[in-house]
Amino acid sequence: MRFLVDQPVSPLLSQWLRSVGHDAQHVRDRGMSASTDTAILDLARAEQRTLVTADLDFARLIALSGQAQPGLILFRAGNISDVEMLSLLQRVLVEVAEQVITSSIVVVDAFSIRIAGLPIRGA
Repeated sequence: MRFLVDQPVSPLLSQWLRSVGHDAQHVRDRGMSASTDTAILDLARAEQRTLVTADLDFARLIALSGQAQPGLILFRAGNISDVEMLSLLQRVLVEVAEQVITSSIVVVDAFSIRIAGLPIRGA
């Protein structure tokens, strides 16, 4: 899968994703650390990358766009360590099918994984 890891998420997650065979980039590696959410979303959409973030704004922007891409993995676990965040990401990749991840908003916390298929109707 192809991923774009957003600024609130450690670059260690993009490194781990690459180590297990995914095409993953961190926004910092793209020189986009200070870019707007819209610019990051546009890049993810243009390159068909699933966005990995803890920034709640992306779910709203994707829902309001009415588009079926990009997929989103959104961490809602509060202030957690890099290791805990990596554990949540691993859980998503094991429990959720690739085609679901790339076409949904996947919200993950310590207790659950919630999935909303894209596009969001009536947003």
